[in-house]
Amino acid sequence: MSEQPTQKRFNLRTLIIYLCIGAGIYSAFIGPSILKPISPVVVLPAEPTGLAIGGFQITNTILATLLADVILLAIAVFVVGRFMRSGNLVPSGFYNAFEALIEFLWNTVENAAGKWAYRIFPVPATIFLLIFVANLIKLVPGFESIGRIKEVHHGYGYAPVLLAKVGGLSIYTIDKGQRREHVAKEGKEGKEGGHGASHEEESKLCEACEIVPFLRGSATDLNFPFALAFVAVLMTQVYGVWALGIGYFEKFIPIRQLIKGGAMGVINFIVGILELILEFAKILSFGFRLFGNIFAGTLLLSIVGALTAVIVPVGLYFFEVFFGIIQAYVFYLLATIFISSATVSHHAEGAH
Repeated sequence: MSEQPTQKRFNLRTLIIYLCIGAGIYSAFIGPSILKPISPVVVLPAEPTGLAIGGFQITNTILATLLADVILLAIAVFVVGRFMRSGNLVPSGFYNAFEALIEFLWNTVENAAGKWAYRIFPVPATIFLLIFVANLIKLVPGFESIGRIKEVHHGYGYAPVLLAKVGGLSIYTIDKGQRREHVAKEGKEGKEGGHGASHEEESKLCEACEIVPFLRGSATDLNFPFALAFVAVLMTQVYGVWALGIGYFEKFIPIRQLIKGGAMGVINFIVGILELILEFAKILSFGFRLFGNIFAGTLLLSIVGALTAVIVPVGLYFFEVFFGIIQAYVFYLLATIFISSATVSHHAEGAH
């Protein structure tokens, strides 16, 4: 038998990977400074996008949260809804993965809550899906890098460079090679005649610029994790009253034990006050855990991406995907445990 030498097949994916690495090396280290990545401006509060509904300003984190909501609704209507209407009993494709995820979440609630699982499941599952989608979409290129440019308030910025003009829309970037320090301009209004000078000054393009992104990770804004934490703790009290009635609040204010229990009654009353304080502490614990991890991860990805630009950010992206899923699940698991524990009578625990 004659052996024919095996010929290596042309691999398009490998070629694309090499081209992307080469383009990254050229842009970050060899090419003109306009292509070089710039370290992000670290800003804690959410920033306005310029959009408003009535007098309510739409910030970049609100816009990102609305985008996550739209994606979840689209999955529910066009993926899950279409599959349910089809009458097909064998899941496949994306729906199969989605069903596996929901089944995993359901098993967690069922093990923790027992007969209350059907009533408890919608709340923590909704919170998980929102955090999960919000954490993943913030990794899409364009988040925290595309926005409007403005003058820096202090420190230094970069010079604007016109890339293209489409109709009345001008597209700019900022040049890392033209670093400029912010200079406070005083006395302009007095010299130019008040309001006219102010309007003219605002209409001018910035000189030392920074980018205000249109989209920013939802959990990097304190309002998002604290709102979800408040909902989780509030629903804990709702389910507690639903399961145990008004007597649920004796867990926090045990008046009868204080009157009839003697010294142990006083101790139980103090423990109840501590339990009440703990409920408020849960909001802080929930909120700061999610905010701190996601904000730090986003900042790390941006800074390392600006310093290395090639290969290393890819590994960080995989790490961020894994970390975003874990943070969503931790929030979900804690909410499930707190809500399910509220449905158990504290008198039974004490007797046991």
